[in-house]
Amino acid sequence: MFWLGVGIAAGVALSRKASNTARQATPAGLASNLGDAMRELASAVGAFGAEVRAGMTEREQELHETVTRQTGVPTRHVDAPRGRHAYGSERAARPTRAPQADG
Repeated sequence: MFWLGVGIAAGVALSRKASNTARQATPAGLASNLGDAMRELASAVGAFGAEVRAGMTEREQELHETVTRQTGVPTRHVDAPRGRHAYGSERAARPTRAPQADG
């Protein structure tokens, strides 16, 4: 009885495996596999881009700190909003020409 049960279980498992393999060989199965691969690739590229941006931000912060430490001139930090220096003042407005008198 035991060996009969083992034989039936092995036959069912082998039959399911063969059916699954045959389904993957169909055009729909191949398209599904290709779609999954493309989603995985897009996810990997997105993760890589995020890591590159994080590394760039970290390196830029290091460079700002180095310049500030070596020159004593504060620079705009990465986390500071654009248009403001690290110490909080507005960027100097572009100088305008003084109105000239006619004549």
